[in-house]
Amino acid sequence: MNALGFNMAAEVPENPLIPPIPELVIGLVAFFIVFGFLAKKLLPNINKVLDERRTLIEGRMEEAEALQAEAQQVLADYRAQLADARHEAARLRQEAQEQGATLIAEMRAEGQRQREEIIAAGHAQIEADRKQAAQALRQDVGKLAVDLAGKLVGESLEDHARQSRTIDRFLDDVEAKAASDATKAEAGR
Repeated sequence: MNALGFNMAAEVPENPLIPPIPELVIGLVAFFIVFGFLAKKLLPNINKVLDERRTLIEGRMEEAEALQAEAQQVLADYRAQLADARHEAARLRQEAQEQGATLIAEMRAEGQRQREEIIAAGHAQIEADRKQAAQALRQDVGKLAVDLAGKLVGESLEDHARQSRTIDRFLDDVEAKAASDATKAEAGR
């Protein structure tokens, strides 16, 4: 025996990985007590919190799916309204083009009609001016012819009826000669 009172020969070297049996039993009993306490007290609270979170997450997922479905419906409605608006805009644009073409055609017709009226009024005015000028020329030529004839004959031709007949005959002869000259000129072309 040695001074410490241990028998050296009787001592078997102990394996450090294998704990002594009484410590192992006490450790297992303590583990089961702690595990039982945790299973009875903490596990229901943990499961309750997990269930609440699962329910909340599922509720939010269902809400998100409902919102997504609603968003899809709103998007479909928006696209339908946009397509309707485009069709309406195209229809209005087509109507405006048709109305514009009709208005242009009406304005052209009105312009053509006004042009024809202006031309007709111009021709009428020219004809009236020509007749007035011919009448004034006839009177002037007649007066000159009467004065000249009076000087040639040596007597006054003051009788208006005779004067008028003489002037008319003279001018008719001049006009007939001018017309025959114009006809010959046109035939020569």
